[in-house]
Amino acid sequence: MNCCGRKRKNRNINVDHSKLSFKPCGKRRDLLETVIVYEDEMEAIRLADFESLYQQECADKMGISRTTFSRLVETARKKIADALLNQKLLNVEKRE
Repeated sequence: MNCCGRKRKNRNINVDHSKLSFKPCGKRRDLLETVIVYEDEMEAIRLADFESLYQQECADKMGISRTTFSRLVETARKKIADALLNQKLLNVEKRE
């Protein structure tokens, strides 16, 4: 729960991305640093990069503003790039 800001708006997520995990080949999971991508961030990636929709369309589908969508997709891309480039464990989880 956000203690110091506006209440988080519910986001429409059409695909269950939770409980996904990716790790580099040949590396022991318990020795890897972990990057967490939240379910709404993964949905933003799916809509923008996989479905190739415009940001406003993506935001409308998720029921959020375009600026919020833009922040979500930017954060997700940075986390995914970090995990891939630095050989980290990537977990997709639901937000608390």
